[in-house]
Amino acid sequence: MSETVTLDPQRIRELFDLRSDVYATRGGSFEKDPYPDFHRLRETGPVHPGIVGPLVGYHGAAFFQGLPYPELPHFSVFDYATCQEVLRDGDTFVSKPTAPGPELDMSDSVMLYFDGDRHRRYRALVQGSFVPKRGAWWTERWIHATVHALINTFERNGRADLNVEFCAAIPLLTICGSFGVGAADALRIREAATSDGRDRAVLAEILLPIIRARRLEPRDDIISVLVQAEVTGEDGTREALSDTDILGFALLLLAAGSGTTWKQMGITLLALLTHPRWLEAVRADRALLRPAIEESLRWLPTDPMFARYAIRDTVLGGVEIPARSVVHLCFAAANRDPARWERPDEFDPTRPPGAHLGFGGGPHICLGMHVARAEIHTALDALLDRLPGLRLDTDAEAPRIVGMYERGPTSVPVVWDAR
Repeated sequence: MSETVTLDPQRIRELFDLRSDVYATRGGSFEKDPYPDFHRLRETGPVHPGIVGPLVGYHGAAFFQGLPYPELPHFSVFDYATCQEVLRDGDTFVSKPTAPGPELDMSDSVMLYFDGDRHRRYRALVQGSFVPKRGAWWTERWIHATVHALINTFERNGRADLNVEFCAAIPLLTICGSFGVGAADALRIREAATSDGRDRAVLAEILLPIIRARRLEPRDDIISVLVQAEVTGEDGTREALSDTDILGFALLLLAAGSGTTWKQMGITLLALLTHPRWLEAVRADRALLRPAIEESLRWLPTDPMFARYAIRDTVLGGVEIPARSVVHLCFAAANRDPARWERPDEFDPTRPPGAHLGFGGGPHICLGMHVARAEIHTALDALLDRLPGLRLDTDAEAPRIVGMYERGPTSVPVVWDAR
């Protein structure tokens, strides 16, 4: 973990700033609060023709570049019950795209696009490493050391932007650490993923030697789990995962782990910092930290929507959906559905617990959700322990939640009583 302390905050900012050109094609310039429009759309019907972004007033580059298949019909879902209906109907709505495009090109190697029995077989190979009882394994092996090494770099300063100096690095270093990849190569992978689309080539360059080494001598990490796994084919035969299969798993874990958890961590921090009574309540009673994290996932999920593809004609929320349509599930709107939650726009960690869509739902519910929870919990708990009087820096530029298709904070500026 000695590499962690050498991470350059400016370098991290370049790779993770949601206001950068990298995120412009993903709606990073969108600063409007979309929730009033989400409510308006949901109140006028659970399903609307069109794509979520344009329906709430976003017509930027992501509409044309980040969302494929402009030739297909598009529909968007805004209530909780209909989102769940789609997620549970795998016979009608699938993850594999119905038209040629970049997602279809990856559909044979990345589990995100698998469906049915194939998805179940492949997910089962690594599911055991991501269940709640394995949270301690992740925390003890990677998360705890990363969190405290990062705090060491700014603890004596009395102020920091936790978004780039802390939140952004934790998930990246955790996932890459579980691959056996050091901090320098972790940043190379991140740069490739956010700049020129060479993420698969750079990932292969870095991981293939590790995969080959683990086949000869397994260790206590995720790559070793994958090289020892065997998948059962439709004919009942069992075979080891290929290098391509393992790279596909790694790409998914990196995209899901390092691309979302850091933003949700920042959202959770800002939720507490801008609601001081809840911050003080959590500081005094750490048992409130877990429900505060769950409430942030419901209240403001970083990934507000996901797509499914209709493979046959159907009717959804009273709207006819032709086969091959793209159906966008607006989890953010569903998570504030007043039919499910009282006072849905309020951040209230003491509200009665209930299933939300902060990690999606159905068979594709986020594989790493328990690791993400462990990262956020360990990070916030450590900050409250080590930074006395932690509070929002009112002299800094006010932080904002930005983005259309990936939402997160522009910054998390804080001060504390330096020792």
